[in-house]
Amino acid sequence: MGIDTVRTEASDDAAGRRREQRGWYFYDWACSVYSTSVVTVFLGPYLTTVAKAAADSDGYVHPLGVPVRAGSFFAYTVSLSVIVAVVVMPLVGAAADRTGRKKPLLAAAAYTGAAATTGMFFLSGERYLLGGALLVIANAAMSVGMMLYNSYLPQIATPEERDAVSSRGWAFGYAAGALVLVANLVLYLAHDTFGVSETTAVRICLASAGLWWGAFTLIPLARLRDRPAAAKEGPATSPGIRQLVATFRDMRRHPRTLAFLLAYLLYNDGIQTVISQASVYGSEELGLGQSTLIAAILLVQVLAVAGALAMGRLARIYGTKRTILGSLVAWTLTLAIGYFLPAEVPVGFFLLAAAIGLVLGGSQALSRSLFSHLVPPGKEAEYFSAYELSDRGTSWLGPLLFGLTYQLTGSYRDAIISLVVFFAAGFVLLARVSVRQAIADAGNPVPERI
Repeated sequence: MGIDTVRTEASDDAAGRRREQRGWYFYDWACSVYSTSVVTVFLGPYLTTVAKAAADSDGYVHPLGVPVRAGSFFAYTVSLSVIVAVVVMPLVGAAADRTGRKKPLLAAAAYTGAAATTGMFFLSGERYLLGGALLVIANAAMSVGMMLYNSYLPQIATPEERDAVSSRGWAFGYAAGALVLVANLVLYLAHDTFGVSETTAVRICLASAGLWWGAFTLIPLARLRDRPAAAKEGPATSPGIRQLVATFRDMRRHPRTLAFLLAYLLYNDGIQTVISQASVYGSEELGLGQSTLIAAILLVQVLAVAGALAMGRLARIYGTKRTILGSLVAWTLTLAIGYFLPAEVPVGFFLLAAAIGLVLGGSQALSRSLFSHLVPPGKEAEYFSAYELSDRGTSWLGPLLFGLTYQLTGSYRDAIISLVVFFAAGFVLLARVSVRQAIADAGNPVPERI
């Protein structure tokens, strides 16, 4: 084979990878609007209102005959969706690795979630059970889809490309989230101008996220391709919990990979808690209005795009692990700033939102990229099911500490600063992981800078 032929094949491989990478970015563009517009902004308050409309005189609804306080229905439903995802993700991940057919499974997860989200248009009156069922389906489908999406990363990007590719994926997601949220807020705040009621405007905003998710999923499905599965012995699938246990048992043969996952579990729980509780802190402790909080959410979305791309560049200079460690220091400083913010001063809260946005996307993108190096070949979806579980399935630890601290001290300032423990513990554990040895132990090529 001549040199020119080798160069042509290498060029074709690079062109094929870039085509898949561009398609891969668009799944984040497609599904992130669900997280931003539906889960973060609109569905919680609206579903709670619907549940309260259906409540009895004591303020309880009775799904399947179980008395549930209407104000807790949304939170319980989110928890149920996590349980469903915990059972389903390992099954789908193992099936994807055994068959090599990730794309049909990604399509099934994406369109199940998109259909459930679009169906939220019919959530009105006292249909809280419909809303709860659609939320469970959409949230679980979102988790499964993201697990499959993430598992493509080691296959479509060389070790040297992964930081940049992962960062661009997160940037696409945050950009789409900001764009659609702006459009939704225009409709919601000016619903009278458009001739619709406030309730109808919310239902349109919810359904639009599902339509967006479904429409833009066509792009990754057109460009991503399946790979031949690695030969594996044993049954195709096991019951969900057994499969999850089997995955973690397999990880015990890769203790450094497991150590990274534990570090990620801790510091990511801190990240998720800051995101979920920042609006509570802003409204209850700092006395800020809803318009200020919504503007801050938009600021986070916009700056997360720049932050993800900037930290991807820093990783090329200083290495992925060092850049993540630096981001954990930045998170700790951000919490310290939040602790000392004066009340009723929106500028201070916007500065806090800006700091969160700049470090948010990069820390998540680089964590995903680093983990992709630690996954044994042929087990991408199976291992990323455990990663996704760490991302979504353990997010109760931080809120629990936040809530307990507030209960004991009566201060949201003490509650927000208590989250430093997650970043400190994650920093210590990650610093102790020899990522080069972990990559070699997993059977993957070690990048020059990691």
